[in-house]
Amino acid sequence: MKTESMNCRLGCGACCIAPSISSPIPGMPNGKKAGERCIQLDERNLCKLFGDESRPKVCSDFSATLDVCGSTNAQALALLTELEELT
Repeated sequence: MKTESMNCRLGCGACCIAPSISSPIPGMPNGKKAGERCIQLDERNLCKLFGDESRPKVCSDFSATLDVCGSTNAQALALLTELEELT
């Protein structure tokens, strides 16, 4: 797959589930474990903190690219889970 910038698929949420996040998240002061759903991910898989200054930097810095997000939400979850396991 190519590293090519793309628009985030609304309702995917894979980047809010698959990776571990060590920095504090509002409502999750110790961050989150890999595979754990972020408390800030709503029922439509949209980030409640998007555009908010309390959103962790690691989240704001994430860029959706074809090589980590694939073509579908399921592919994104699988790819991001694999990357998390490799690191």
